[in-house]
Amino acid sequence: MTGKRVLITGGAGFLGYHTANNLAHRGVPFIACNDIADFFSDEYPDGTLLTKVDVRDRDAMAKLIRDNKIDIIIHCAAALPLWPREEIMSTNIDGLRITLEEARKANVERVIFISSTAVYGVPEKHPLVETDPVEGVGAYGESKIAGEQVCVEFREAGMCIPVIRPKTFIGTARLGVFQILYDWVDSGKRIPIIGKGDNLYQLLEVSDLIEAIWLAGIAPADVANDVFNVGAQTFQQVRQDVGALCDYAGSGSTVLPTPAPLVKGALAVFEFMKLSPLYKWVYGTADKDSFVSTEKIEQKLGWKSKYSNEDALKTSHQWYLEHKDELEHASSGVTHRVGWDQGILKFFKRFM
Repeated sequence: MTGKRVLITGGAGFLGYHTANNLAHRGVPFIACNDIADFFSDEYPDGTLLTKVDVRDRDAMAKLIRDNKIDIIIHCAAALPLWPREEIMSTNIDGLRITLEEARKANVERVIFISSTAVYGVPEKHPLVETDPVEGVGAYGESKIAGEQVCVEFREAGMCIPVIRPKTFIGTARLGVFQILYDWVDSGKRIPIIGKGDNLYQLLEVSDLIEAIWLAGIAPADVANDVFNVGAQTFQQVRQDVGALCDYAGSGSTVLPTPAPLVKGALAVFEFMKLSPLYKWVYGTADKDSFVSTEKIEQKLGWKSKYSNEDALKTSHQWYLEHKDELEHASSGVTHRVGWDQGILKFFKRFM
C-alpha cells in the first residue's frame, strides 16, 4: 500500500487506531479515518485526516472518498455486540453496502473488509476452514455473515474485496472484556474459567492482524480477492494461557475451573437482566474449542504470526498496568477501547 491513499472506516476504534499508526510507520503517504466516535488526535500520526462521518451517511461517505482520491479502503467500522440490534444491523450491513457503492463509483482499487470468526457460530469441528458452514451467534455474528454476502455481490460485479476473518484480537490499548480479566488478575483474584479450561481457544495479537491486512492490500488482486482466516499460530489450553498470564502478573492470581452448565446458565440470566457485560458469544464459546486454520493465508499471502496467545495476553496486560491509574478515572462504554461496567461481576469479585 506504499504510495496509496488509504481510508480506514471505524478509525477511532481499537483496530482503526492501531492500523493508522502501523500504516504511517510503513510509509503510507495519506491516511484518512472516519468514525462516529470521538478521536484522540494526539494518538494518531501527524497528517492523518480524522473525520466524524457515519458510514451510513451516503453523501458524507461519497464526499470523503471522492474528495480525498482514496485508493484503498480498510473497512473496520462495526457496531459491536453490546450495541442495540438495530444499530448493529444498520451499521454492519447498510453501512458496508453504502461504503462499497460509493467506493465503486469512485473507482477505489480495493476494499478490505474486516469480518469475524463469529460467522462460524459454535461448531464442533476444528480447525475451522474458510469453506465451513457459517451460522452467526446473535446480531453481531448474523450481521457479519450478511456483510460477507454483500461483499460477494460486489466482488461478482468486478470489485476486489479481500475478506479477513480474525479471531478475537488483543494488544496494547485493548480494554473491553479484557480489562475485566486484567483487573481481576491484578487484584490477585481467582480467575473463574468456564469448564475445566482444557479447551483450545485461539486469540490474535493486533499487529499480526494488521500484517494480514497489509498483505491483502499489496497482493495481486486475483490472489487477494478471497476470504482468509487469521489467528495466532501458537496457542495452548485456556487454563494454560490464562495461568501463564497469572504467573506473569505475580499478584497471586490463579485459575479456577467452574461447572460450565451452571455458570453459563447464570450468565445468560444476568445478560437478559442487563446485569452483566458478558454476551452470549463470550460465555457461550468459553468452554469450547475455538480455533481456525491459517493455512490458506499462509500459502496465498505468505502470512505468519509473530505472537502466541501467551505473548499477546502479556503485552496487553502490561499496557493495562502502565495506564491503570488513568483508566480508573475514565468513563465506561461498549467499545474495545474503553472499560466496561462490570455490573454484577464486581459483586462476585469480592469472593474470588
